[in-house]
Amino acid sequence: MRFLLPADFRTQPWKNGGGTTHEIARHDQAGALVWRLSIAEVASDGPFSSFPGLSRILTVIEGAGLHLDTPKGRLDALPLDPLAFSGDLAVTSQMINGPIRDFNVIYDANRLGAAVQVMTEPGMTHLSPGPGRHYACLALTPGLSLDGKAMPQGAVAIANGGRLEASAAAQGLLVSFAPL
Repeated sequence: MRFLLPADFRTQPWKNGGGTTHEIARHDQAGALVWRLSIAEVASDGPFSSFPGLSRILTVIEGAGLHLDTPKGRLDALPLDPLAFSGDLAVTSQMINGPIRDFNVIYDANRLGAAVQVMTEPGMTHLSPGPGRHYACLALTPGLSLDGKAMPQGAVAIANGGRLEASAAAQGLLVSFAPL
């Protein structure tokens, strides 16, 4: 298990000037991206970056959300409602009511499965260990702990298993990766 604090994230502006990305963690294998976790600050409407051959799960963590215009129709990225779509999909976003922050999971769906679960209820979640399984948890508020260690707000814990506990007012996002 390791905790990553916002000061540990790698921050870079978008090439189009429409926002900033804070890369939290990534895993590459044989020179190819297997998965990446990041937080984006979207400050203006505009095109999304393309991730050919990869899949994406976007969860709005601050702000009213985004309307995503695609060749397949409009998708709505709303607060705390994970939205999965292809990284190949051409997307142009429109802010619903001002800037937002979103949490992104980008991964190679040919190598592993990924899911994002919103944690808003108190209780314990057992993160089952297993070959190739791993987890990441973003603490949106105080009140989350992993294996008894309190997570600061904004921190991300990365683990291969364990016991995740949420207090009554805690909110977080739990990412699960599993091999195919």
